[in-house]
This record gives sequence, structure tokens and C-alpha cells, in this order.
Amino acid sequence: MDHSPDRARKSQKYLGDRGLIVLIALLSAFVPLSTDLYLPALPGMGDYFGVSAGLTNLTLILFFLFFSLGLLFWGPLSDRYGRRPVLLAGLAIYIAASAGCALSWNIRLLIVFRILQAVGGSAASAVAMAMVKDLYDGRKRESVLALVQSMVVISPAVAPVLGAFMLPYTSWRGLFATLAFIGVVSMSGGLLLEETVPSRYAGTVTQSVRRLGAVLRNPGFASLLVVFSLVSTASLAFVSASSYIYQGGFGLSEQWYSFYFALNAVALISGPFFYLWLSRHVGRRSIIGAGFAVMVAAGLLVCLFGSLGPLFFAFALFPASLMASCVRPPGAFLMLDQQKEDTGSASALINCSSLVFGSAGMILVFLDGSNLVFSLGAINVAVGVACLLGWTAIGRRGLVRF
Repeated sequence: MDHSPDRARKSQKYLGDRGLIVLIALLSAFVPLSTDLYLPALPGMGDYFGVSAGLTNLTLILFFLFFSLGLLFWGPLSDRYGRRPVLLAGLAIYIAASAGCALSWNIRLLIVFRILQAVGGSAASAVAMAMVKDLYDGRKRESVLALVQSMVVISPAVAPVLGAFMLPYTSWRGLFATLAFIGVVSMSGGLLLEETVPSRYAGTVTQSVRRLGAVLRNPGFASLLVVFSLVSTASLAFVSASSYIYQGGFGLSEQWYSFYFALNAVALISGPFFYLWLSRHVGRRSIIGAGFAVMVAAGLLVCLFGSLGPLFFAFALFPASLMASCVRPPGAFLMLDQQKEDTGSASALINCSSLVFGSAGMILVFLDGSNLVFSLGAINVAVGVACLLGWTAIGRRGLVRF
């Protein structure tokens, strides 16, 4: 696919440039919005249905699993049929499934609708990053990726706070109704969207899906994919364990939990802007390497001091969250830059791999349920070391165009 400078400057007739970026940010935020909004209600939902925390947590774990699988279907399909029709079909499923979640009368039915919600929502994430590659090049693409991701991580800050403040006035059902409304807003933007894909893949649907393999055979893309996906192992381990650490371990209320969770989200919000500032003075390779090293150091701080109290835990984890967010824009830029064609497939693999590794983190953090704080710190140390070693090996072997 040809990515000419002229096309990179093409404006959307109805949405405009700013409206397009806002839509892409909203579509990219479907994962945190669909999980973080109801995190404060997660322990209470187990009590409502009379089931264990493990069964309640399946509404999170299976969501991420099927979201990941859905990406591998919708991404290649968007190369074949275009971003817009895939987006609209996925949003229709998401809206209906969100309504079904709100009306569920037992945990198993809720899990089924969460799976359908994941399948529909994955279409939004699959096309969002692909549209950035469709429309922007070079430094502009990197800046848009940073801006979009900074807007995306606002949702982890806002969603738990909003969810916690909604709970006194509504139940967890109202939170899922809110997600249905967000889906309707996104559908409105999707209807105004003009197609962004420059040229469509001419093969069959089966051949389109097989392009995933062709992308994975690119050694530069594949090596970067593993390194940057590992970061999500630590990030989603925190998402999964946060309510149990703050509410169960430290005895905080739902409202206080949301504030501490938002403190961590401030680091995520600042990361992309911090990268844009650093990149004016320091090279991309050095920033990424330093980011992984900081994750190791912060993980050690969590292991040593995180159990002393919620404030110690939050501030010890803050640098790891900051740098995990900081390395995402250059990581996404480098991965997209390695693949000149099959943008939808590349975008799907980036998002899917991130969620697969993240789902592993959600399971790993609970293996030692007696000390979730230490487990989370240890995961950050392990992830930081693995990423630093992988990043060094990629540089030495010259696998990637920097």
C-alpha cells in the first residue's frame, strides 16, 4: 500500500482532523473503558451473584481473551472490506452485548455477554491504529500515536472514579448501560467517518486472514512485537489486582480505591507527553532502554516497600507506569514502520499480542494470592529485565529499521 505525503494530509469531510483524532482515541479506549468502569463494583458483583472472586474475574479474563481473538478476525477483514464497514458492524455487536450485560440475571449469562462485548469492541481497536497508519507518516504519525494514547489512558483515570461515584445511585447494571451509551456515541462518529484505507486487499476473506502469518514472518516486526507486548503483562496485572490490593488488602472504600487508581493513571497519561518532550533531546533507542530499566527499579521498590501502605504502593509503582506508557508510542511507531502493507493485520497483531501477554499477567499476579503487592512488583522486575535484554538483542542484530 502506498502511503504518500498527499494522502497523509487528506482531511475528513465531516469529522475534520480533530474529530478524527478524538474518534480514534475513543475507539482505542474500548478496552480500558470496558474494564475499568466496573472495576470498583467487581468485589460487590461476586457477593450479588453469590460466586467466588475467581468466577467473577472471568468477566475480565475472558473479555481480554476473546477481545484478542476478535482482533485477529476484524483486522485482516478491514484490509479486505475497509475500516468503516468493519467498525460499524463491530459497534453494533458491542452495543447489543453491553445492553445484555446490564440485563443479565446470573454470572454465566453475564460472562456470555461479556464475550460478545469483547468480540464487538475488538473491531474498534483493530481499525483505530490502522487508521493512524493509513493517514499519517513519519514524525506526524508518532505525534498522533502519542496524543491518541495519552487521550486513551485518560479513561483509566476517569472510568473508575466515575464508576465509584455512580454506584451509590445505580448498580453495576447501570455501569454496563453506560458502556452501551458510549458505544452509541462511537457509532455516531463511525457513521460520519469517510473510508481511510488507501487500497483494499483483493484476495478472499480466508486469504486476508492468512496475511497475519505473512506479517509475523517479518523478523523486525515479530521481534518488536514480543518485546513491547511484554510490557502489557505488568500493566494488566495491576488492572486485575488493583481492587483486591486497595480494597481487600489496604481496606479502602470504593471511592478511595478509585482515587488511588487514578493516581496510577496520571502516570499513564503523562507517559506519551513525557516521551514527546524527551524525544526532542534524546534518541528513541535510549528512551526505550531507559524505560525498561526504570520498570526494573520500580518493581524492586514495590517488592520492598509496597506493603507498607497504599501511598507507598502507589508511589513505588508510579515510575513503572510512567515509563510503560512512555515506551508505547515509539514502540507502536517502530512496529508499524516495519510493515509497509497489511496494516489492518499488523494493527490487529499489535493489539492482540498486547492483550494476550496482558491476560497472562492477570493470571500470574494471583498465583501467590497471599501477597499480591509482592507478586505485582516481581512481575514488573521480570518484565523490565526481559524487555531490556530483548531490546538490546534487537539493536545488536540489526533486525529493525530505526
